[in-house]
Amino acid sequence: MTVPTAVAAWLRHRDPGLVAVRRAARVTTVACIGFYVCRYGLGNRVMAPYALFGAVALGMLAQIPGTPKQRARTVLAVLPVAYVLVVAGTLLSVSNWTAAAGMFVLGFTVTYAGVGGPRLVGLAAGLQLLYILPCFPPYDPGSLGYRLAGVTIALLLLALAEVVLWPDPVPAPYEHRLAGAVSALAGCLTAIADALDGDPYGRDRLAALLPGATEAAEAIRPSRLPPGERPAAAGRHDRALSHAGRSTRLILGRIADLYFEDDRGALSRLEAATLLRQAAASSHATAAALRGPGSAPDTGPLAAAIAAFRADRLRVAPNGVHPDRLRLGSLALMIGEWTTVLVTAVRVARGAPIRPDPTPPSGRPGEFWYAYEPAIRLWWYRFRAHLTPRSVYFQGALRLAVALAAARLLAGGLDLSHGFWVLLATLTLLRTSAAETRSALRPALIGTLAGAVLAGGLLVVGADPHVYAVALPPVMLIGFAAGPLLGLGWAQALFTLVIALVFAQVAPVDWRLAEARVLDVAAGAGVGVLIGVFAWPRGGAGELRRATANYLTACAEVVRETVAVLARGAQPGTALPRARLFGHLADASYALYQTERHSPSPVDWQATLLAGDHAVHGAEALLRSCPTGRLLPCVAPLEAAAAAVADAYERFATRLLRHERAPAAGIPDPVPPDRWPTDLGADLYHLADIRVWLTGLTDDLTRIVPPADKPARPSPATTR
Repeated sequence: MTVPTAVAAWLRHRDPGLVAVRRAARVTTVACIGFYVCRYGLGNRVMAPYALFGAVALGMLAQIPGTPKQRARTVLAVLPVAYVLVVAGTLLSVSNWTAAAGMFVLGFTVTYAGVGGPRLVGLAAGLQLLYILPCFPPYDPGSLGYRLAGVTIALLLLALAEVVLWPDPVPAPYEHRLAGAVSALAGCLTAIADALDGDPYGRDRLAALLPGATEAAEAIRPSRLPPGERPAAAGRHDRALSHAGRSTRLILGRIADLYFEDDRGALSRLEAATLLRQAAASSHATAAALRGPGSAPDTGPLAAAIAAFRADRLRVAPNGVHPDRLRLGSLALMIGEWTTVLVTAVRVARGAPIRPDPTPPSGRPGEFWYAYEPAIRLWWYRFRAHLTPRSVYFQGALRLAVALAAARLLAGGLDLSHGFWVLLATLTLLRTSAAETRSALRPALIGTLAGAVLAGGLLVVGADPHVYAVALPPVMLIGFAAGPLLGLGWAQALFTLVIALVFAQVAPVDWRLAEARVLDVAAGAGVGVLIGVFAWPRGGAGELRRATANYLTACAEVVRETVAVLARGAQPGTALPRARLFGHLADASYALYQTERHSPSPVDWQATLLAGDHAVHGAEALLRSCPTGRLLPCVAPLEAAAAAVADAYERFATRLLRHERAPAAGIPDPVPPDRWPTDLGADLYHLADIRVWLTGLTDDLTRIVPPADKPARPSPATTR
């Protein structure tokens, strides 16, 4: 194998699709063209650094998701924001304190804006640099026009390059991944319907299909997706897609329950098969709508099938029938209800109308509350919900704002000649936890020192400025690609050399420039480590325990309140809205946790959060479909069963907060089978629906920590 072939093979192994290399080449081309045009074509030493660092900020520091055209539109949309940041940095550089105060306010605002979705998260670091660069002396408002012109050149060239210059492969959209999971789900529904219809091979086909369906559900789990491809924005479209993904995983879990259900002697078996077959057809239509530009799926056929199932079920009086014979019909009905939710969510994502919110005013907001709200209000709800010290978005924004403001005061107080390097080091080295910040410190300092030695030697020699101009593009290209390919140390070393080559062409420099670079990086890293130790040092791991415990505690209250409403006819309280809020915070904490490096956790976070989702979405389905106040004869056993499940959720939450392992034991059923009434007529079906939900919640907790003497029931639902 020749050397070029070996290098190419190594690159493709470390960088599949050459995404990092393409990006480094685009940014290098844009930065060098902008820099050379301003420095040598126009002879302007002020515009040149802004043309170069503007491209670096939005091209390398920012992580903009989407297709090449989407990224180009994002860069153009950011241009007015870039103007504001450059103007603010220029005007506030009048003193150290005003510059630091502006750094704190803008640092928090820009970072916290990431709560709106991955596109804003990816922009945060790049936008910070656009303020950092002009907020240092000299205080020169007269040069503001040149600074803005340099940034304009950088962003316009970068937007053009995203489309025409080695564009990245278009990633598979989330809709297509979701379509694959829904298609696999439809196949499982068809197989179980065939089994209920009497096909002797239907259950075997389901067993063969479940592993593939599980893998398809894994593929839409947010932790398996790059941050930019997750449906996490505050708008209606992403909320609906996220809702559809959760519904898919929940339905798959109930299909697994049906697989283990003994259907011999079950009432409504054939009616359940008909309902599941329609759920399969609706799922196929939903998958087709997700894959192409066709019409949105229709909820009408499935709604009619659910109504027909309910009517058929009522034709057979269940008095005297053992409760276990009603489970299969309740499971099928639950699958039908949740498939309706799935189809409705996809309709919302496609912009199709849905029926008016059926939730009574006392129980609102309903399950699809976001479908009826204008976009501006949805964004406001998202920003307001996370404006709490318990939100990882709030924590991250505050710790970075404090770190950058402190670094700005330090650089100004020490009168460092290139103080913006201090802030750049803080910005690039500060991680979400103290441990990760410390792990990044050593390679960053070693790499910077190595790069400074090379740069210092080059500057001591005093080469002709044209040599610097010729050397800049290849060194910049290798430096920008070194981070993803070789690690942080190599990136810092080569970026130090890049900075030396840039400033050697802008102003007279000597070897002390390399010395200043080392000192500034050390100061910035020190600030980052100090803030990381004192401000939420455990990062996502620490908050995830608290957020998940709060979510499970809120779910326990949902269980108690739902049973009280259905059995006694009590008025709905605030349990569901409260649980939804805690669920959002827990999801955000888990998303951050997935970006950090951890030792294996004793807690199955995916299964734990899914247990909370089952409690919330199951309660929503029951409140929507079951009559209230019709189960007074069995209030005592129902509330005892609900209390047992709720207590188990609360005990698990307490152990999470105490960092204790959950006990390897199931949840005992507080109600013996002979205590359940069998003479309620049609209301026995509603009782069965509630009991199936409670039993499913018990199974969810058991799957998190299976009993020591009993293997866990396999389930594809432990994905998130």
